[in-house]
Amino acid sequence: MTQLKQMAQEQKKSRSALMVSSFMIGASIIAQAWFIVLIVDHIFLNNGAFGETYFWLGGLLAALLTRALFTYVNGRTGMKMASHVKSDVRKKLLNKFSRNPLQASLKGQSGEKVSVLMDSVDEIDNYFRHYYPQMIQSSIVPLMLLIAVFWMNWVSGLILVITAPFIPIMMIVVGKNTQKKSEEQMEKLTVFSGRFLDILQGLSTLKFFGRAKEKKEDIRLSSLDYRDATMEVLKIAFLSSLMLEFISMLSISLVALEVGFRLVVYEQLTFFTAFFVLILVPEFFTSLKELGSAFHTGRGSMGAAKRVAAELEAEEHPVTWGDISLDTQETPPAISFRDLSFSYGGEALALNKLNSECEPYSEIAVVGKSGAGKTTLLNLIAGLVAPTEGEIIVNGRPLNTYKETDWYNQLSYISQNPYLFSGTIEENIILGKSGNVTRAEVEQAAEKAGIAEMISELRDGYETVIGEGGRGLSGGEKQRVALARAFLKEPTVILFDEPTVGLDLKTEQILQRSMKELGKSSTIITVAHRLHTIKNADQILFLENGGLTAAGTHKELLQESEAYSSMICVHQGGEAG
Repeated sequence: MTQLKQMAQEQKKSRSALMVSSFMIGASIIAQAWFIVLIVDHIFLNNGAFGETYFWLGGLLAALLTRALFTYVNGRTGMKMASHVKSDVRKKLLNKFSRNPLQASLKGQSGEKVSVLMDSVDEIDNYFRHYYPQMIQSSIVPLMLLIAVFWMNWVSGLILVITAPFIPIMMIVVGKNTQKKSEEQMEKLTVFSGRFLDILQGLSTLKFFGRAKEKKEDIRLSSLDYRDATMEVLKIAFLSSLMLEFISMLSISLVALEVGFRLVVYEQLTFFTAFFVLILVPEFFTSLKELGSAFHTGRGSMGAAKRVAAELEAEEHPVTWGDISLDTQETPPAISFRDLSFSYGGEALALNKLNSECEPYSEIAVVGKSGAGKTTLLNLIAGLVAPTEGEIIVNGRPLNTYKETDWYNQLSYISQNPYLFSGTIEENIILGKSGNVTRAEVEQAAEKAGIAEMISELRDGYETVIGEGGRGLSGGEKQRVALARAFLKEPTVILFDEPTVGLDLKTEQILQRSMKELGKSSTIITVAHRLHTIKNADQILFLENGGLTAAGTHKELLQESEAYSSMICVHQGGEAG
């Protein structure tokens, strides 16, 4: 509830509008009752002429229109509050994910994150659309009606004061159970959504291993769990509504009994007073009942708010960038590592006290066994994660002192499986460069990347639409589109994360030629396994268990590092030269 209240307090204009509209609703209800009683009393008890009530009828119409108008304003304001809050929360979540794109993906469960971003945030809507406006309205309107009843008949007012607290007490008792069940429901929904998306993403793998039917059963069971949790919440909601109706009807009956005795038996009240009170009392309890119904909805939003808050408050280590400009230049920057260390959160370090220099225009190969920290090093250089200790120095300054955009304008990062977005091939190539790009520049970049011939054979050429994630292209074709991006961008630093793994020999040769072409104007840092890539490197960084155990050329490491020589023999079947 605390998180939701904080969000609501930030919407100051909407809160003020809700208070004003609630006051006007209360005033219109009192005016409406007043005019109805005047008209009935004048015509039926005093035998007055109908024509003498035109002014009162006009007042009644005005009161009804005012009530309808401000009820609409109240609901509309709640909708705007919900829209603004959901937009703000989603921006905060997206900003957090964008600050930590790598850490978010390393933890997996993309389905769960999508569920929080979509389902949980949507669930918050009910609090601001229904509960919060009704809470303000029910804190103003019943008080105004109570004052009006006390003014006309203090005994009826006293009965309302005694019986009314039973409604919030009932709301508290039911609300505790409702919140618990709603949190369970939201947890079931998150599990169901996350599992469904994760299974959908890996459907081809499941088919290949014959596990699709098994996972289909998992989805069915998960959906049934969510159904059962939802029915439990609805059961409590119906019970709550029944109890609120019972309490309000009992209270109205007590007031009606009191008014009837004092009007008919004891003749202590006038018809005007009795009728006025009997019109206002149901309105009084209706407002409280509506709060009770909205209260259930609001409690349901609390579980969702907790999940959102937990995601926002989760520990993060974003890269904090400075404001120093890194001038775009033809010469690649000098890069060095000083006691560079990084940990993913456990005790073990993915990188530990790494020190090295990367000269401009050099080709650096990063090698080592799986888990040695190779990809982590590229992620640190790319600025996707911040070092736990130590620094990356670029042109004499720590990397994070520069502007983020300046560094990324100099950098290209090509992974084993570069991501392509749904759109045309040209749009995916242009993604590599900001500003206006001509078709001739795109074609030139594609030619250098060795993909121009393949594109020309397509019916729509560069306007060919590909699916999300590069659906419709092979792994090698996706790699070449990524290379075309790099040629178009003309970066001074290029990071390759084992780009030739899994490719056929012809495609690998094309990529090797493209990489050599890119190396003429940039520094290339490659995570490599292939011997020909390692042999041609100007410097090899050999990592073991997160530490730099050897650095030098291929020939130097063969002579100086037994571990490196053994690794080369294993990977190349004994070919060490």
